[in-house]
Amino acid sequence: MNTISDPGAGGAPAGWRDPRRIGPPAGGGPVNASLTLPEETVAALGHRVWEILSAHLGPGRRGRPVASPDAAAEAVRLRAEPLPAAPADDPLALVDQVGRLLREGNAHPDHPDFLAFVPSPGTVTGVLGTALAAGFAVPTGWRFTGKVSSAIESATVRWLAELMGLAPGTSGLFVSGGSAANLTALTAARDALVGTEGRGATAYFSDQTHLSVPRALHVLGIGEDRVRVLPGDAHRRIPLRRLARQVARDRRDGLRPFLVVANAGTTATGDVDPLPELAAFCREEGLWLHVDGAFGAAAALTERGRRVLAGLDAADSVSVDPHKWLFQPAGTGCVLLRDPAFLTRAFGVGLPGYLDAGAAGHDEGEVDYLHWGIEQTREFRALRLWLSLKVFGADAFRAAVDRGQATADDIAAYIDSRPGLEVVTGPSLAVVTFRALPPATGPFPSPEDADRTVDEVCEDLRSEGRAMVVGVTVAGRRVFRLCVINPRTRRDGLRAVVDRVAELWTARTGPTERPGAAP
Repeated sequence: MNTISDPGAGGAPAGWRDPRRIGPPAGGGPVNASLTLPEETVAALGHRVWEILSAHLGPGRRGRPVASPDAAAEAVRLRAEPLPAAPADDPLALVDQVGRLLREGNAHPDHPDFLAFVPSPGTVTGVLGTALAAGFAVPTGWRFTGKVSSAIESATVRWLAELMGLAPGTSGLFVSGGSAANLTALTAARDALVGTEGRGATAYFSDQTHLSVPRALHVLGIGEDRVRVLPGDAHRRIPLRRLARQVARDRRDGLRPFLVVANAGTTATGDVDPLPELAAFCREEGLWLHVDGAFGAAAALTERGRRVLAGLDAADSVSVDPHKWLFQPAGTGCVLLRDPAFLTRAFGVGLPGYLDAGAAGHDEGEVDYLHWGIEQTREFRALRLWLSLKVFGADAFRAAVDRGQATADDIAAYIDSRPGLEVVTGPSLAVVTFRALPPATGPFPSPEDADRTVDEVCEDLRSEGRAMVVGVTVAGRRVFRLCVINPRTRRDGLRAVVDRVAELWTARTGPTERPGAAP
């Protein structure tokens, strides 16, 4: 049986092995209970990890598959792996194995041809910030142990609000993503307007709203009977007149309307709800306006995006995911409130003695983030965006966001110029949807068959590893969707993806061409 020994007490006992060694204990010796590695081994592992990351993050990724269709067997094997009791014989080989698994076993949202969902086209600075924060085990929940990290988070939140043109004094905190951001904001709204018990509390949003919103309301104990999901209008936006009628009806029935959730870039089509009108309505009715801008709010960095998102600065709260259109690693979300005092009212807690001991010496402007959200032990997510903004500068981020919108313009024009294809929605905040048109003569799939074929073509494309495209439903029919926020997506590559979609469609259905087009 392996034992734990102290080599510093009276010399090394018989059978003792250097706890820094890697490999199985010789002759049943003691295990490596210190969980440390020799300095040279740490350096070698770090160098190998960075070699793998550099190869992945470099320009050569364009020639590699965006997804692997052969990962299923590997996943089965991994799920069945037994618990490793002994140390690895060769940690460098293990790191190489991990690199291969990550490279070949998953889709890559940072790939230039990952056009599905909302990509996460990260930057090397975000990766470095993540590594530095993890390596130093940076505390961020409590300023007593994380004074500098808390200050960096406060500054980065302020920069983000400034970049998006939000009202002075807007602040908030970094969270894991849009789901946590929406839950945080909706909790603050509930507590501010109807109290923690939320009796009669009623919320409103459109049928285009992200699933994280009804889930957050469920967590808050607001039942489905008090959640009003309004069908979008012809432009997939929340209908203002119907909203007003519903709020008035609910008040007459004794309910307590408190929240309207607006979309700043729906996931499916990139559409934006009428923010100025909603802000005015909410002010008149005493309602909280939360804007889910997880994907699209970052467009406000640009003049064009700010016009589309006019009224964003009038919201009571906004969610935004820097791991989307601000190019940070996954797990980087942010929630912003016009009045951050509502966060303390919702999440502030009395500190136990072991934490209260550090309450003295609180400087003006310092934040204990454990009072602003549900986490006490938190990742130092802010460092990723802070480092990226410091290295590249805000103007580079504005240009990158602007490039995504221009890329969407270009591919929409190309689709409309190509016989047999037609833009259905957009370009809107770098999202374009399109479909194949019936041929001038000859058969065309029924609507149901066409819907099925859209998803089959997307699967064909994914199986090739060439690109990731998804189908979405618009006006009851399945269409192809492209999200082109990655600043490393090239025009020729994107056009080639559209061409390949058309080829795969033709292979499944026969030739298509625009009605009346020349043969």
